[in-house]
Amino acid sequence: MTELLETHRLMKRFGAMAVTSEVSLTVKPGEIHAVIGPNGAGKTTLISQIAGELKPDEGSIIFDGREITRLPAHARSALGIARVFQLTSLFPGYTALENVLLAYLRRCGHGFRFLRDARTEPEHREACLDFLNRVDLGARSDTQAGRLSHGEQRQIEIAMVLAARSRLLLLDEPTAGMGPEETERMVALLSTLKGRHAMLLVEHDMDAVYRLADRVTVLVYGRVIASGTVNEIRSDPGVRKAYLGDSDE
Repeated sequence: MTELLETHRLMKRFGAMAVTSEVSLTVKPGEIHAVIGPNGAGKTTLISQIAGELKPDEGSIIFDGREITRLPAHARSALGIARVFQLTSLFPGYTALENVLLAYLRRCGHGFRFLRDARTEPEHREACLDFLNRVDLGARSDTQAGRLSHGEQRQIEIAMVLAARSRLLLLDEPTAGMGPEETERMVALLSTLKGRHAMLLVEHDMDAVYRLADRVTVLVYGRVIASGTVNEIRSDPGVRKAYLGDSDE
């Protein structure tokens, strides 16, 4: 299968410190590839380089066969790369539907000034309601985003990247700040998208990683120490010693 995303020996330094060091990985279409590692391992820096928010000092990034290493973030977004941050980035005074409409309109080349008309346009409303239904928030479409729970706000963000027809989702700690029930809903939601949307998933919740990931890459001090299937990572003695703890679990 052709790779959708490839990074080749990405290097990012801040002063004398190499935060990512020769990081190479791939993501296939429809695959969930998780990146794990202790705090300070370089996971968010890696995501930021792929999203176009940080320029690598060395190395290259290939998306769908095209080198995008020097493309700005907005150009990568137009190609279908979407980032979901640790903290939600919604318009809290807008309803859930209006937030999704904004993402939908951006995909069509429109902006805020078209929102008023789009609110009453049946075709646009129905399309965006469908995206909200996909994340189980159709019943909350007219609720202001700021009044929704943290987990529901994350669900809206997923609906927004679906509305934007994103092909690769960069998920930076999607369950951060969630309780057990909200985490379970998010894992279940991402499971329904598996196979249809490629995802690069940074996540500390190892149960979520084990349930979702097709492959896992482990970063320690900015370097890849292992990459493989969930079972291969769980049984790797170097990974257990460096990150998972010196046990089988």
